[in-house]
Amino acid sequence: MLRILGKPTTRYCDRVSRRSFLEIGVCGMASIGLPQLLEAKEAARTQGRPARDTSVILIWLDGGPSHLDTYDMKPLAPVEYRGLWRPIPTNVAGIEVTEMFPRQAKIADRFSIVRSLHHDNGDHFTAGHWMLTGHGGPSGGDTAGRNPFVGAIATRATGSRKAGVPAHVGLPQAMSIGLRPGYFGGNFLGSEYDPFDTGGDPNAANFKVQNLAPTPGLSIDRLQDRRTLLGDLDKLRRGMDRSGTLDAMDRFQQRAYDLVLGQSAAKVFDLSQEDDKLRDRYGRHTWGQSTLLARRLVEAGTTFVTIHCGGWDHHWNLQSGYDRYLPMVDQMVSALFDDLHQRGLDEKVLVVMCGEFGRTPKMNDGGNGGPAGSMGTPGRDHWGNAMSCLVGGGGVRGGQIVGSTDSRAERPKDRPLTPGDLHATIFHVLGVDPQTMLVDRAGRAIPAIANGEPIRELI
Repeated sequence: MLRILGKPTTRYCDRVSRRSFLEIGVCGMASIGLPQLLEAKEAARTQGRPARDTSVILIWLDGGPSHLDTYDMKPLAPVEYRGLWRPIPTNVAGIEVTEMFPRQAKIADRFSIVRSLHHDNGDHFTAGHWMLTGHGGPSGGDTAGRNPFVGAIATRATGSRKAGVPAHVGLPQAMSIGLRPGYFGGNFLGSEYDPFDTGGDPNAANFKVQNLAPTPGLSIDRLQDRRTLLGDLDKLRRGMDRSGTLDAMDRFQQRAYDLVLGQSAAKVFDLSQEDDKLRDRYGRHTWGQSTLLARRLVEAGTTFVTIHCGGWDHHWNLQSGYDRYLPMVDQMVSALFDDLHQRGLDEKVLVVMCGEFGRTPKMNDGGNGGPAGSMGTPGRDHWGNAMSCLVGGGGVRGGQIVGSTDSRAERPKDRPLTPGDLHATIFHVLGVDPQTMLVDRAGRAIPAIANGEPIRELI
């Protein structure tokens, strides 16, 4: 196993310094072979789950956004609980969002809001692992992932929707809770199911995706010759391998060559091909241009794209932080739904937006354990007992409010839902068998979705 340490990342509120890392190895890569994959696809077809040409864009608000200040305001609650901004009506009767989301208010019929999602954990890492894998395990004291990301499981079954583009992509990087790829990775499925990481800022004038061109001085002809040589060398040890590991490596290598030698991937990552007015609509910032790039990817055939939007851990200075962040979210989300609709993709692309948890309904005093206001203006702390999630497109019903919280948004009141229910909904949209079983490194059978079923109000 080769471990490559990257640059230090920002410190989270538990004061533990995170270092991103990429683990490259073959452990777990043999957990499924091509025959089993083909058998699974055939089983899905014969069991009434025909192959689908659908994709998912997950907008990940890393750090945990406040549900009271976005989609679950409580204007009648005491002042120390209620959202900082007033609610405004949308184009769907009975649905309100924060006044900071005027663009989304005009298109609320295109998405639904789940207000009763919960997992009851306030640790960034435990909560993030629950939200992204459907399983517990990690914590601030032991951040290593235990299970594969739901998107990695799905793309293992589906592959990309079109050849020549990666099936699973992280924008502008694959990161969760300061870890790369963190809980977006394949974990025991193997690094071949980690997301393709662009390694750059789509909003930068000189944005260029890494790893989509041969090393300088290595021509395409030389690369093809090298490929032939490696194939010949592999034949010498092929008869010695009975585990299937080399077959898994072959698939990984094949995808890498397809990306480098083909033209599809290089073109889809080229945002200069988009009209400047459309780029402006998404927002000339990293989040907005990453969202536009996500649309280009799913249109080209990528199955699962994650967009990392970090910085939501507002224990203090929440209002000033949200004054900056909420308009950007409103701009990019509304532009995405409009763009998908105009391109006829709104029935094919599911958009999900959430973070690892919500925030405490009661505002703190801005002291973070010290004197009031010593750290800044008031904020909200971790809260896994209730959170909101936006879900739209992909054939799910829009204009719905699913579930509710109590009068202070502290806990679900009606229709409590878990991360597993969200994951089962994603699997349903993608046409992936929710009963899929995985085998971990110890040889134990692990359910892809431990508990959960598709959210019936959306299907």
